[in-house]
Amino acid sequence: MSSIKQYLSFVKPYKWKIFWTVIVGIAKFAIPLLIPLILKYVIDEIIHAEDLSDAEKLNDLFWLMGGAFVIFLVLRPPIEYFRQYLAQWVGNTILYDIRDKLFDHIQKLSLGFYSQTKTGEIISRVIHDVEQTKTFVLTGLMNIWLDMITILIAIVIMLTLDPWLTLVAIILFPFYGFSVKFFYGRLRNLTRERSQSLAEVQGHLHERVQGIPVTRSFALEDYEQTQFDVRNENFLQKALNHTNWNAKTFAVMNTITDLAPLLVIAFAGYSVINGDLTLGTMVAFVGYMERVYSPLRRLISSSTVLTQSVASIDRVFELMNEKYDIVDKEDATKLGRVNGQIDIENVSFQYEEAEPSVLQNVSLNVKEGETIAFVGMSGGGKSTLISLIPRFYDVTDGSIKVDGMDIRDVQARSLRDNIGMVLQDNTLFSESISMNIRMGNPDATDDEVVAAAKAANADDFINDLQYGYDTLVGERGVKLSGGQKQRIAIARVFLKNPPILIFDEATSALDLESEHTIQEAMEKLASDRTTFIVAHRLATITHADRIVVIENGEIQEIGSHKELMARKGSYYDLYQVQNLDNPEQMEL
Repeated sequence: MSSIKQYLSFVKPYKWKIFWTVIVGIAKFAIPLLIPLILKYVIDEIIHAEDLSDAEKLNDLFWLMGGAFVIFLVLRPPIEYFRQYLAQWVGNTILYDIRDKLFDHIQKLSLGFYSQTKTGEIISRVIHDVEQTKTFVLTGLMNIWLDMITILIAIVIMLTLDPWLTLVAIILFPFYGFSVKFFYGRLRNLTRERSQSLAEVQGHLHERVQGIPVTRSFALEDYEQTQFDVRNENFLQKALNHTNWNAKTFAVMNTITDLAPLLVIAFAGYSVINGDLTLGTMVAFVGYMERVYSPLRRLISSSTVLTQSVASIDRVFELMNEKYDIVDKEDATKLGRVNGQIDIENVSFQYEEAEPSVLQNVSLNVKEGETIAFVGMSGGGKSTLISLIPRFYDVTDGSIKVDGMDIRDVQARSLRDNIGMVLQDNTLFSESISMNIRMGNPDATDDEVVAAAKAANADDFINDLQYGYDTLVGERGVKLSGGQKQRIAIARVFLKNPPILIFDEATSALDLESEHTIQEAMEKLASDRTTFIVAHRLATITHADRIVVIENGEIQEIGSHKELMARKGSYYDLYQVQNLDNPEQMEL
């Protein structure tokens, strides 16, 4: 389906409102068409009427203009209001529907998509490009029809006045058609290129604004200015290319527009001199030329903005048509609360077909309530394996089962309802601490939020803040320390109360004091739940029921801390490297 057809599917529910908007609009544009007729009547039937006295002429003029004032002062304003209100209401409501659908869509896109796409570019499409599509509704589905109908009505009136002069008036119309076809095909491509380059600037800017602390700490201001200038200059070049072609378009169109009235004035003046045309008719015709060519100019201008709008529509639906990597089967089962038994059976995984496998033939059976720790060198596949459990990605080969059910046979959302995650870098939203904790359960009461915070060892520091639980944390939690953010994240999971937990290096970036506090909260949270821990600091996982050593995408060792130390294999070597027996040298 083309992007235009897809866009029209959002327009369809409002087709009758658009219809009535056009009807009201016809009345709005038809009323001014009376002015040249009034002018003709005043000149031919009043001013030049030889059989009327001056008093009769003034009386006729009074009644004529009185009626005209009633039409223009009483009738036209409410028509103008309703036409503008209906048009904007329809346009804004359609944009609301599209953005609503887009937000729902981008929430379902895979993590792979987000790893390859800049946040700023997504925002550009959802905000800027969607806003640009409004023109398609207001101009393409409303104004173009109104302008065409206005031109048609004016031409019909002109034909009743003088057919030959009307033919002169519209003789240049075919040149308009040719010019539109010639210029606007390329203009659409140039508009699309300009929008894409603008999105690149926005994406780069969004990323660099978030990374200002890095820029400052490495004194990279000059380097980053150069990087931004490259993208900004690219946008400038695309914008100038677009402007150049657009200027050529308007030069040609306006030349045709200016020539047409000159032809009419020349022919009409010749006819008046020869006595074949009245002066009032000539004046009326000149007036109608403005009524014909003003809508025609708007049509040309509309072609430009429509070209921009169509380019934006293409970009919007390019995003909306982005495929989901994770899709529920039609008969997928909704998963209730699970016990927490996990069976990983011969799992292999690769992010892209052309890339090497990240995991190879991994098997692991995890009992309900068991704590499993994954250790190994960076890049071995630990984080990839745990990302398969909530089905952020689908396995390439093999299967993962929860309570005996293949996770590909259940609804992904119901699966994730059973899983709580605490990551190394947890995202907090720029709202209150209370709201951020409620992400675990939006319907939780204030008492439940406080209880979760207490369980996560977060209540004390929250109460020490000026506004307590109502404290705004800033973008990405910038106002909180790393340890405080982690405790908020753990409080979320306490509030969610899932049977399965995943801790992905949740304490690796913290100082020892914060690590101890959070470790205590994590152990409390993990009680009687199936728990997966990814950790670099081996001191944090010695309590695990089983420790799994993963290297190069394969399981090398499995056992408790004591068993693996006694075996003196890979785990033992890692343990020795970290000097865990020496408390003063616990870190690498």
